[in-house]
Amino acid sequence: MDFTERDGGVTFAVRVVPRASCDAIEGEHDGALKVRLTAPPVDDRANDSLRRLLAERLNVAVSAVRIVAGERSRTKRVAIAGVTRKKAIAALGL
Repeated sequence: MDFTERDGGVTFAVRVVPRASCDAIEGEHDGALKVRLTAPPVDDRANDSLRRLLAERLNVAVSAVRIVAGERSRTKRVAIAGVTRKKAIAALGL
């Protein structure tokens, strides 16, 4: 999985599975972090849920988590400010 560290943060790919039975980080799938979300993919609810879950796991503010690409896709690129590559990998259990 490709974690890119720059500008005081880290970016990586996420593969979202909406309408799951529970919110969970499932590990790696095709070079992206696989995340299951209970939220449906309408009205940005899944994106908001993803941001909250990643912020909680990485112990940062929700405002530090941005979706920089793929906002309307299941495969997204996420940037998280204030986190190192090493801390992100450890916190996400990879």
